[in-house]
Amino acid sequence: MSRRWVLHVDMDQFLAAVEILRRPELAGCPVVVGGRGDPTERAVVSTASYEAREHGVRSGMPLRVAARRCPDAVFLPVDFPVYEDASEQVMDTLRAWPGAVVQVLGWDEAFVGVETDDVEAVAAGVQAAVLERTGLHCSIGIGDSLVRAKTATDFGKPRGTYVLTRETWLEVMGPRPTTALWGVGKRIAARLEQVGLTTVAELAGADDAVLAAEFGPTNGPRLSELGRGGGADWPDDSPWVPRARGRETTYQQDLVTPEEVREALCELAARVVEDVASEGRPVQRVFLKVRFVPFFTYHRGRKLPEPTTDPEVLAATAFELYLRLADERPVRLLGVRGEMVPPPGGY
Repeated sequence: MSRRWVLHVDMDQFLAAVEILRRPELAGCPVVVGGRGDPTERAVVSTASYEAREHGVRSGMPLRVAARRCPDAVFLPVDFPVYEDASEQVMDTLRAWPGAVVQVLGWDEAFVGVETDDVEAVAAGVQAAVLERTGLHCSIGIGDSLVRAKTATDFGKPRGTYVLTRETWLEVMGPRPTTALWGVGKRIAARLEQVGLTTVAELAGADDAVLAAEFGPTNGPRLSELGRGGGADWPDDSPWVPRARGRETTYQQDLVTPEEVREALCELAARVVEDVASEGRPVQRVFLKVRFVPFFTYHRGRKLPEPTTDPEVLAATAFELYLRLADERPVRLLGVRGEMVPPPGGY
């Protein structure tokens, strides 16, 4: 009898794999993709091949650190159009699967809802279809909820599959720390620990009243549901509507004066306005991200008196937020993000 299942399809070492397809001679070599491919510049790792990961190279790591950990690695620049094309081919392949409901999560991952009496055969078929169309491998987590499917994927990497269901969830996940859960980072885990919850099993069995008191009446119970692997059990294929658009830049030379910061914010704000123009919704709130030397990062935000698409207003607001920090250290990174008014009918 057919049953509804969720597949979480996650491309293996996606950017690095695309680059290796372009340069077959790099197969089996440690490959790091990030920035302009120059490890002497300020940029971070976007993706590392499994061979590079064996040396401790991870996404988000500064390229300079990656070069120290893996001096033999091949460093390549990020090539967005190529990755976008590969991603489109992957997603088209998933949507073409008979009866599939596809919810795209990013360039390299998606949820796929299927009704079948042999879900592992379907997963193998999807992997084969993606490989045939793109030359790229993927791992697939299988579950009876989105959370269980996404969590299962890591157990099947690389190139494999793994199944997690309501019946097996606590056996597999129960002893693990709460940080093993999708969406639980170090900060939330630390707050959970303050109320005596350190493992997934403890969170799954926690009193919702205790969680509500610590995290709020909505987020608290959601955390215990997350601990049980619950939540939505079917993908949502409705078009994604962004809440905000943002731009940021890491500068090769530190910005040392307020004038330099102001000029840089004007450039970022202009790019943000170009991005939101396609959405047809003005910006109602401005957010600033600033990283001072050596690596102190701050986020600030402010609601605008009225929505606008004027780049000068966005830049001036971001600059005011910067000045309020009253910090004279050199700046190595700036980011501007504009939160748009909701679409008609809301999100």
